[in-house]
Amino acid sequence: ARRHTVIDFDSQFDEKLATNIFVVTLCIAILFIMAECHIAIIGSGLIGRSWSMVFASAGNRVLMFDTDSVQLQNSLGLIHEQLTSLEKNNNLRGDLSAEEQMKLISVTNDLETCIKGAKYIQECIPENLELKKNLFHKLDPVVCSTSIIASSTSCILPSKLSESLKNRANFLVAHPVNPPYFVPLVEIVPAPWTGPEVVDTTRRLMADCGQSPVTLNKELPGFALNRIQYAILRECWNLVSEGILSVEDTDTVMTDGLGPRYAFIGPLETAHLNAEGFQKYCETYGETIYNVSQTLKPLPKMSGEKLQCISAQLEAKTPLVSLADRRAWRDENLVQLSRLKLQRKRQMRSISE
Repeated sequence: ARRHTVIDFDSQFDEKLATNIFVVTLCIAILFIMAECHIAIIGSGLIGRSWSMVFASAGNRVLMFDTDSVQLQNSLGLIHEQLTSLEKNNNLRGDLSAEEQMKLISVTNDLETCIKGAKYIQECIPENLELKKNLFHKLDPVVCSTSIIASSTSCILPSKLSESLKNRANFLVAHPVNPPYFVPLVEIVPAPWTGPEVVDTTRRLMADCGQSPVTLNKELPGFALNRIQYAILRECWNLVSEGILSVEDTDTVMTDGLGPRYAFIGPLETAHLNAEGFQKYCETYGETIYNVSQTLKPLPKMSGEKLQCISAQLEAKTPLVSLADRRAWRDENLVQLSRLKLQRKRQMRSISE
């Protein structure tokens, strides 16, 4: 007898439907997991709060940790106050409102909760080698193997912080300039064993958040910014301590002389433009620069009567009780400078197009 094959269309339809539902559910789950990836901030002081604002301004979900619950709540209040003020004065970064950015920032006093599932971890605790090493040793066994771990340290070499970590290939320094929200430079300093993809990912993250990342190809004491800053501070100290310039006139050399140029072009391009190119500059002024450099003195210990003399001159202009007001004045000027630089970049871009 001929056998007839019976096709069960309902069964096939149910099977296809089930498959489609499974695929859609899986996609939603993946998207949910991706959305859950957040940036962890360890430490809720000035730098931690500033980093939280920077990352939230670009739409990142931020989870900030501190052992002190009261400090965490106070930090949230300070962030909300600052975001609201920035928005009121039309200085808020990013496309989101202050309230929308605020909703992206949450806090916890449980370290493991903070770092669980984080795509990027920014450490912002006090500048103490042993304190930081202890923290990273606590993180190492529980951190996700794909999480990038970055320290905000201004001077501790990344190799000293990460040499004994299991996840040391994911470790680097991302050193901001204080205050990070108003001064965009970030120094990215890898350890000798840091993966190149970790450096690249961190650099992209910083750029996406509106920061200006620079990458050091190898670690060295002071990184780049502080080496340059300390060279300037060394000569300023010597000029004042030897009675050649007053504190106020020394600062004026920078604010009304070098500073305005350096805000838009760095010292190397300044030299490049001061002659017919950098090579011509060095050929013309190289010997003079060498001879003057021979007279530069090393920085002595910053203590004693000379320290008291310089401090007295600074406090006569800005008393210690007025530091907060002066910082606010500084920050407002940094905001205005940042807006001007952004406006000029846009103008130059439109001209080139």
